[in-house]
Amino acid sequence: MPHDAYKALYVHVPFCKSRCSYCDFHTRAVKEGSPEVDAYLEGLVRDIRSKGAEGELAEVETVYIGGGTPTFAGSRGLTQLLYAIGTSMHLTTEVECTVEANPESLDERLVRDIWALGANRLSLGVQSFDDGLLETLGRIHTADDAKRAVNDAQCRFENVSIDLMCGLPGQTPEQLESSIETAVGLGVTHVSIYPLTIEKGTKFEKMMRKGRLHIPDEDTQADMMELACTRLEDAGLRRYEVASYARPGFESRHNMSYWQGKPYLGIGESAVTMTQNAQRRMRVQDGVVVDDLDEVQMAAEDLMLSMRMTEGVHAEACAAFRKALPGFDDAFEWLAAFGLVEAHDGGWRPTQKGWLLGNELFGALLDLGA
Repeated sequence: MPHDAYKALYVHVPFCKSRCSYCDFHTRAVKEGSPEVDAYLEGLVRDIRSKGAEGELAEVETVYIGGGTPTFAGSRGLTQLLYAIGTSMHLTTEVECTVEANPESLDERLVRDIWALGANRLSLGVQSFDDGLLETLGRIHTADDAKRAVNDAQCRFENVSIDLMCGLPGQTPEQLESSIETAVGLGVTHVSIYPLTIEKGTKFEKMMRKGRLHIPDEDTQADMMELACTRLEDAGLRRYEVASYARPGFESRHNMSYWQGKPYLGIGESAVTMTQNAQRRMRVQDGVVVDDLDEVQMAAEDLMLSMRMTEGVHAEACAAFRKALPGFDDAFEWLAAFGLVEAHDGGWRPTQKGWLLGNELFGALLDLGA
């Protein structure tokens, strides 16, 4: 269908050295130097060049190379990939270009190589700076590896993000607080905090069914998320999205594009493409349509996504949503009565309780499009 220009590009590299116990992402463990990796990257390069030739990358503002572990492909593989992107679109310094990395596959040479080819943001999957918790998660790096990787990244990159997890088996609030303090001390510019969820088919799910895994209850997870919020904001990292904190000017523009309803192109196995125009929004994954929304459903989804952001919905946007969604005011009065949202400058924004009870908040807004 005729569609609005893509504003974001996601490229998926589905390889890791080993699979973590909690992971349900589309990824697989292969041996280093596997010809499967080379063949897959060659396919990505062909697809990127094809989309560039078709003009589909002309207005891309952010690029995200994720996985899996993109840095597992090594310097040669990532150089090949970034070169293809750089010659297929305008990969200027204004374009945010993120590469995901795990500590065990990042070194200073790789950092210098990918920075020279246009990457300007690194996102490191640290998860914890506690060796015991890393072992529980099935991570193959240590806390010292993670610290070294951050230091290596900072030899070229000013914009370095790390992921941390909370609600882990055996994790205490003190351990989470210690990891946050370590991250702040290392000078990272962005931190994402994710509560552990047990996904079907993972090693953790099998262990839980056998009674061999015990995780903190929802109240304890909520306390940890609040602890993270307090400690990170005290350190100058502002919460701008339900799970993300950044120093001013270092918010992830790519992640924000998802919450702002911008069209994005996905390249690679399992990568999702969101195509839209004024009347219709479609998401396609591996050639299969997984979402097909009309105008009313689009408005409800945009409203839900905007409430993932700290700023929520401004007064001007509220006026537009009222026209598209007749139940808008009733829904927000109900949500406010339960403390999930609060009025702000003529609009609405989520409360801490609203974020902790996201299923209720987001579900009520999506229901407006039913």
